[in-house]
Amino acid sequence: MTRKDSPRAARSPWRQPLALVGAAFIVLWVLVALLAPLLAPQGPLDQLSPKLLEPSAQHLFGTDELGRDVLSRVIYGSRVSLPLAFLLVAFAAVLGCAVGAVAGFFGGWVDGALMRLADLVFAFPGIILAMAVAAALGPQLRNAVLAVVVVSWPSYARLVRGLVLSARNAEYVAASRLLGSSSVRTMLVDLRPNIAGPVLVMAALDVGNAVLLLSGLSFLGLGAQPPTAEWGAMVAAGAANFDRWWVGLFPGLCILTVVLAFNFVGDTLRDALDPRTARAIRG
Repeated sequence: MTRKDSPRAARSPWRQPLALVGAAFIVLWVLVALLAPLLAPQGPLDQLSPKLLEPSAQHLFGTDELGRDVLSRVIYGSRVSLPLAFLLVAFAAVLGCAVGAVAGFFGGWVDGALMRLADLVFAFPGIILAMAVAAALGPQLRNAVLAVVVVSWPSYARLVRGLVLSARNAEYVAASRLLGSSSVRTMLVDLRPNIAGPVLVMAALDVGNAVLLLSGLSFLGLGAQPPTAEWGAMVAAGAANFDRWWVGLFPGLCILTVVLAFNFVGDTLRDALDPRTARAIRG
């Protein structure tokens, strides 16, 4: 029996339809973001056409209230939403993992103080707290990213703390400490491989949530400001022109596909890295 035909390969989570669909959409959107100047028929700010034209052969997604091509703005919007989502998930993961590792490894009052801080953030609904932070800092895309980081890091802290608590008394950790390893080296060298998989799964799932939160803040006027081509702001423009369905529909579909794609890939990563947990979740 060849490796390709083995039962393990046949059961590979990456061969499932949802995994393939999610990966395909992610690759597609990454290519769209990279090749935006080549793919967009017009610039995102060009007002070269009549206002609020319906979708046609000349303008596949129609035009908006200022005569800008909606397809071009959707394409350039991917260069805003996707990189910022990856960036804020990376910041939240680094901050949360550092806090969770310190809390779980040292315990005592350090653990209590850091986890109470995380509980304070958890006490508020995520979108409400993000709105409050973004409003306090000012309606800018940079401030919206900071607001999402503020509400996202406690999840990573809780996850990493639990993983470190379960692994810090293991024999290999005790042996490393007896050999003179410092606390930092023990966390980075001995404990890091055991927490990397679950953190990667959570990060993959959080990219879609980050796109959704950023778009929500921009929809409310707390994120991207005109004339920036950003999907949430474009949906807000569609809500202001509700009878012109194409203005908000296509950027909304972009948000939907990105969120679903990263959720599919995150679920597949979970199945690949921890099949027992995946089976338990399914019941």
